Parts: sequence; C-alpha cells; structure tokens
Amino acid sequence: MNNRYEERLGTDRMLPLVFRMALPAVAAQFVNLLYNIVDRIYIGHIPGIGTEALAGVGVTTSIVILISSFSSIVGAGGAPLAAMALGQGDRERAGRILGNGFVMLILFTIITSLIAYIFMEPILLLTGASERTLPFAEDYLSVYLLGTLFVEISTGLNTFINSQGRPAIAMWSVVIGALLNIILDPIFIFTLDMGVKGAAIATVLSQAVSAIWVLRFLTSSSASLPLERRYMRLQKKIVLSVVALGVSPFIMASTESLVGFVLNGSLKHFGDIYVSALAIMQSAMQFASVPLVGFAQGFIPVVSYNYGHANKDRVKQCFRIVVTFMFGFNFLLILFMILCPHLVASVFTEDEVLIETVSHVMPLFLAGMSIFGLQRACQNMFVALGQAKISIFIALLRKVILLVPLALILPHFWGVEGIFAAEAISDATAAVCCTALFAWQFPKILSLIKGEL
Repeated sequence: MNNRYEERLGTDRMLPLVFRMALPAVAAQFVNLLYNIVDRIYIGHIPGIGTEALAGVGVTTSIVILISSFSSIVGAGGAPLAAMALGQGDRERAGRILGNGFVMLILFTIITSLIAYIFMEPILLLTGASERTLPFAEDYLSVYLLGTLFVEISTGLNTFINSQGRPAIAMWSVVIGALLNIILDPIFIFTLDMGVKGAAIATVLSQAVSAIWVLRFLTSSSASLPLERRYMRLQKKIVLSVVALGVSPFIMASTESLVGFVLNGSLKHFGDIYVSALAIMQSAMQFASVPLVGFAQGFIPVVSYNYGHANKDRVKQCFRIVVTFMFGFNFLLILFMILCPHLVASVFTEDEVLIETVSHVMPLFLAGMSIFGLQRACQNMFVALGQAKISIFIALLRKVILLVPLALILPHFWGVEGIFAAEAISDATAAVCCTALFAWQFPKILSLIKGEL
C-alpha cells in the first residue's frame, strides 16, 4: 500500500500543495471539455447541415448532463468522505465508501440509460428539438447512451484518485480519452461519412479507454485506497452518507439539465437559430466553469483530509488561496468572452447569422457569471466540510428557485432577451447569497473541529 501521497495532504506547504493538486485537475477538466466542444466544432462544420446538426446535438446536452450528474453523487459525495476517513486513519471505512460508490454508479447507469432510451423521442421534443433537428438528436443520443457506463465510471471514480493525493493519475485518465476523441472525431464524422453518429461513436470509444485507465489504477498496488470486491456489498449507512453529501453536487449538475429543458423549450418558439446559439453559449459557459470545477476537485481532498485531521489552520489557509484564485481567474475569463463574443462564436460555426445572434445575446447571458467564482469557492468548501444541507440549498437557489421561474416570466416582458437575462440574474444573485451564507457559517463549522470529528 502506497499512502505517502495522501499523508502529504496534511504536511506540505499549503500554496504549492493546493496548486499541485488543483492544476492537474484543471487541466483534466479542460481536456474533458474537449469531448463536447470538439464534437460541436466538427458537427457545426458539416457541409450543408452544420447549423441544424449543431442544434440537434445541443438539445441532447440536457439529457447527457442529467444522466452524467448521477456520477456526482458518488464522485463529489463519496470522495470527500473517503478523504475525511483517511485523515482520521479509518482505512476500512474509506474502502467501503469507494466499493459502495462503484456499485451505485453501475445501478444509476442502468436505470437512467434505460429510461432515456425508451422515452428518447418525447424527451428530446420536450428539451427543444424541432422536426428538422430531431433526427440529428436521435442519431447522437442513441449511440451515446450505449456508452454511458464508461462515462459514469471515468467521472465518478476519478475523484477517488484525487482523494489519494494522486492528481496526475486522475488527469491522465481524462487526457488519454480526450486526445483519442480528437483523433477519432474527424475519422468517424468525415472520413467514414457517419456525421452526428460518428461523433457519438468517437466519444463512447474514448470514454471507454478513460474508464479502463481509472479501473486499472484503482485495482493496482499503486493505489493507497484500492477498489476491492469485499467492500462492494451495499451498506445502508454508507450509501445514505454518500447520497446525503452528494445530493448537492448532483443538484448542481442535474439542474443544469432542468434549465436546458426550460431554455430550449422556450427558445424554440423564437426559432432554431436561438437553440443553436444556446448550444454555443453553453459550451462557452462550460469552458468558463472548467477551471472552477477542476480547482474544486483539487482543493476538496486537501480541505477534507485536514478537516478530518482536526487541522483548523490549514483549512483556513486553503480557503484563502482558493477564493482568491477562483474569483480572479473566472472574472477575467468571463470579461474576455463578454468583450469578444464574435470570436467565441466563430470557433463553432461559419454561419454569419448564427455568429451575429450569439454576439448579440452572449454578453447578457454571461454577465452574472463574472462573480460566479465566489459561489463555486464557497459552495465547494461546504461540500469539502461535509455540510450537505447548506450546499443543497445553494444549488437549488441558483437554478430551481431563481432561473426556472425567471426564464418563464421574463420573455413576456423582454422577448427572447428575457430568457438570456434570466441566467445572468440568477447567477449573480446566487453568488452573492452563497458568499454571505458562507461568511456567516464558516466560523461555526470550524468550531466543531475541536473535538467532534
């Protein structure tokens, strides 16, 4: 057993430790984003059908996000608990969390994929597909669903590699798959003339390789917390604790799907051009979120380990570094996208009408994201500290309580711009509320460190 890496979470200098843990995770998230972005870039440039095909694949995003979000329950809920257990020296509990999490991923995949496949057409119509875009959406999703298990395993278990202090290994699991996807996409889409189906096949094959890499490490002697068959029998207490903490990240991810249903459903009444524009802007938003998600994956094991080890000062140090970086980086990136929307849109399409549409609405759509780094930092700190209930509230506030009602109400007053303004208003409001709530609760949470852990 190789546990020297995890022990460094409690001893190494905080600033280099955070960046050493976070930067591979950020790189991995950027590369992971290439799965969707590369698909959309190639699809958007298919001669004659690019714009309609892009809209078709765009409406599948909500379903893909919803299914993938179940991996967040295990990955974002189980990994911090495993890190806390390692910090407390309880290796058996950590092993049970990992083993139970693996079984949960398989069950989630079977159930969600089957439901999505059976009800594919009505779901796609609900998410904004039109008669012209539905065939492209079905072509992509029917293939993608066959490889969902690979997606769930690679994303859900990768966080457990981070919790062992091995971010580089976690990074390569994503990099290998993404690079393979970049190579396979043009072969299947253009050379073999498979179009949208080819993009889905390339993604599935790439995710399969990533999943194999993750499982290979977790079942090897190099893992300080290995995946063992003896811990795969589901235990009610373990399952409930993982679900309790993982519900918040799940809601954060799944509500993106809900929002996709609402936004695409509303936008299709204004024309497919706006559905295509949303697909591009969602990719841009994902690009902006990637550094935040990756940094969170890097710092959560550090916070959880030191919280479990009862080291209050190191928890504080980590937060100061995290909030400074996440806010600053996110603000500058969003500012660039707001000032240069035409440049962002031209990456995905050559359609001048679509580029102009994106250029018109993107500054409004992304405005609230300028301070979103604060919410990401604070909300993920809540998760790292095991504060499930607070994190759940923030997740619900942003998308369910604010965005969905606003997206349904504002178009009656502002037209199509009201749909995009709803995103900005909800993002900004949720960020302010989350930051204020964290400033109030953080000292109380740290006071528990004295002896109850």
